[in-house]
Amino acid sequence: MITGAGRGIGKIIAEQFIADGAIVYVNDLQEPNVEGAKPIAFDVTDSAALKAGLMQVYKAEGRIDCIVNNAAIIQNQKLGMVTKQLLEKMYAVNVFAVIDIIQIASRLMARTGGGCFVNMASITGVVGSPGQVAYSSTKGAVITITKSAAKELAPLNIRVNAVAPGIVKTERFEELYEATGDKINERIEKIALGRLGTPQDIANAVSFLASDRASYISGQILGVDGCATI
Repeated sequence: MITGAGRGIGKIIAEQFIADGAIVYVNDLQEPNVEGAKPIAFDVTDSAALKAGLMQVYKAEGRIDCIVNNAAIIQNQKLGMVTKQLLEKMYAVNVFAVIDIIQIASRLMARTGGGCFVNMASITGVVGSPGQVAYSSTKGAVITITKSAAKELAPLNIRVNAVAPGIVKTERFEELYEATGDKINERIEKIALGRLGTPQDIANAVSFLASDRASYISGQILGVDGCATI
């Protein structure tokens, strides 16, 4: 199951999993339209709805092998403009929901011999970013959640990893940055591979971490950033 799969990176991840031959459930606030996937709508910040949604998948399939915690919100604000209301909103989706999902789904995975989680972190959670104190702090939290959960769930044969994308050209990217071409060009110049990432770049990494090829990999934060953080 991929959360936040209505568009952008989440939708491309779902399409990649379908191409891999998986039975895929896609989640968003409204039922996502992803060909070949089974839509399931609920708000990840609603614990009761979240639990009901996961149980719906578990009862239908008899197991949950992998969950991609992709749902997130981003709102850029300078440090002096960050409000408690904004922090609470972003942490509810980007952090608290991730813990909630891991708590509930790991119990179900343990019944059937294990599984895996792939969490969506960010380059901003690794190196920080001016104007993104709130967002980068939520993604830093996702990184530490990933590492701690991986250690705790390893005895249950449950792997927990994260992907930390750099700048990825999605619809959301265009909404946030298209109007600041010169600044974006400056940031692209700092990317060693010389280009923005694509949603498919991220989907490829998530697909790998969810597969048997990564069966001995857990607690890792895989940077998919064009060599921007070295």
